[in-house]
Amino acid sequence: MKVYVLVPAAGLGRRMGASLNKQYLTLADRPILAHTLALFDGHPRVDGIYVISPADEVPFCRREVVERYGFVKVLGLVAGGAERQDSVRNGLRACAAEAEDIVLIHDGVRPLCPPVCIDTAIDTASRVGACVVGVPVKDTIKEVEGGMIQGTPQRQRLWQAQTPQAFRYGLIRDAHERALAEGWLGTDDASLVERLGLPVAMVTGDYRNIKITTPEDLLLARAFLASSEGTAR
Repeated sequence: MKVYVLVPAAGLGRRMGASLNKQYLTLADRPILAHTLALFDGHPRVDGIYVISPADEVPFCRREVVERYGFVKVLGLVAGGAERQDSVRNGLRACAAEAEDIVLIHDGVRPLCPPVCIDTAIDTASRVGACVVGVPVKDTIKEVEGGMIQGTPQRQRLWQAQTPQAFRYGLIRDAHERALAEGWLGTDDASLVERLGLPVAMVTGDYRNIKITTPEDLLLARAFLASSEGTAR
């Protein structure tokens, strides 16, 4: 069994309010995407990585991230699509995996995922077929329509999904192709498997494993990174 990683990095990052796409913004003197790729390039169980980038940014990504920082496990850069789901499907089609291999799908702007979460995702997907890394929500959640509260779900049943999401390759490839054929757009990759009635496990992630989408997220990531480097010393 081999393990491959797809890293969607095709988002425009409009909420960041920067002229540069968010995956290339600087975090501790490196692009955010470089930190993310380092998580997997240095992981002993990962066999290969595919970076999914906007088509017109592929040369820049190769030159300024992959080659500049010497990532040896990046097997290809794949042009993204109109939606994230299209981008991931392009990555799955480009991936050299066999049906029983494991594919992890991880946001390009989620650079602080602990190695234990990666290991847990691999082990769980190999056993169950599909899993999502996530954390229990801390706040009370309200269902709202038209500015009025419609209900309050039981908090103990609610989890915040993160990445990586991990799957047997044959399973997630089939789920994506079926969603395309049926014109169905999901909110994440696991939802494509859920709609087929197949089991998807939830495994405990880490509250530091944030997705950087706003300036506030970037400040928080810098604080987390500084804290972890201080602890390492």
